Amino acid sequence: MRLRCLHVVPTYLPALRYGGPIHAVHGLCRALAGRGCDVQVYTTNVDGNGVLPVPTDRPVQLDGVNVHYFPAGLGRRLYRSPAMGRELAQNIASFDIVHLHSVFLWPTTAAARFARRNGIPYLLAPRGMLVGPLIRRKSRLLKSAWIRAFDRANLGGAAAIHVTSRSERLDIEKLALPARAFALVPNGIDTPPVNAGLLSRDHARPYVLFLGRISWKKGIERLIDAMQVVADADLVIAGNDDEGETARLRARAAALGVNARIRFVGPVHGEEKWYLLRNCAAFALASHSENFGNAVLEAMACARPVVVTPEVGLADVVADAGCGLVVEGSPAALGAALSSLLADADFAARLGQAGEKTAREQFSWPGIAAAMIDVYQEAILAQAGEAAPAERAVHV
Repeated sequence: MRLRCLHVVPTYLPALRYGGPIHAVHGLCRALAGRGCDVQVYTTNVDGNGVLPVPTDRPVQLDGVNVHYFPAGLGRRLYRSPAMGRELAQNIASFDIVHLHSVFLWPTTAAARFARRNGIPYLLAPRGMLVGPLIRRKSRLLKSAWIRAFDRANLGGAAAIHVTSRSERLDIEKLALPARAFALVPNGIDTPPVNAGLLSRDHARPYVLFLGRISWKKGIERLIDAMQVVADADLVIAGNDDEGETARLRARAAALGVNARIRFVGPVHGEEKWYLLRNCAAFALASHSENFGNAVLEAMACARPVVVTPEVGLADVVADAGCGLVVEGSPAALGAALSSLLADADFAARLGQAGEKTAREQFSWPGIAAAMIDVYQEAILAQAGEAAPAERAVHV
């Protein structure tokens, strides 16, 4: 019997401004469809302050996934959509499993409530948002109130909380929130196109690459500070800046005297993204908090050595696979790690080769989808009283 899966997420492709989770959720949904599941996505048409150029009166098929875009209504900042609510009320009982991809937002709360009411098992993926320091730093009172009013019940009612790394699970456990079980299933990756990013271009100096949203939590200022230690190399910062951080970061670089070696290139996709990844001397992610790190995995798949801080969810994979360096976020530590890679091409190449092998063998989307289907089936059996919810970990 074909497994019917409903994924509920506040935003979806082509809303690329929202970063890695957008790609990760679609990658999972596409891979599940490839495994024979009937995959439906309920989402909104919100795209920043505007809306996506997509129909809201019929589903759109993307890579075998049926995506239903609903308009947001009053309460847009919470992605509240009365039209989605009506569709959930009418159709959620027809699904075998529901997978929710957010916290602190209306779609998750609405879908969780309807799932519980109809006896449909669901997984909840916080996507890195249940981290104590993040909650305390921004909108602490509102988020704490939301947890008490809604997300405590949403988490407690889930068959399992879907996390993508050990560190994400530990962050949630520190908050002492209810959880029946944890399903540790990482994000996957598509094999980079064979010829993408291979065009030759001139560079005056080798460069270290940061790729991701320009956000305070990404620790970009740590990398800028580290460039005081790194000689004869640039730092290329690629990503969209919805938080208005670029001006502050430029000023920091100027004050440190490294602004001539810091390049902001804006958001990149497709050929341009793969070019930057395949040709960087090293990839660096010095986040203050990162539940996974999709761009790290992309760099590994391109056989580039990576430097990450312990706060990055993939840090343990990087260390275990020997595909990069895990260092504290001080300028001295980051600078020394990057300098060691720039100074020893053979060492950097060995790390890059280990990363490519790890990405290919352990993070393919078909394998990740197969593991997630196992989790779904366990949740369905547990809901029917035929088995207890099992904790599942995939390779990590």
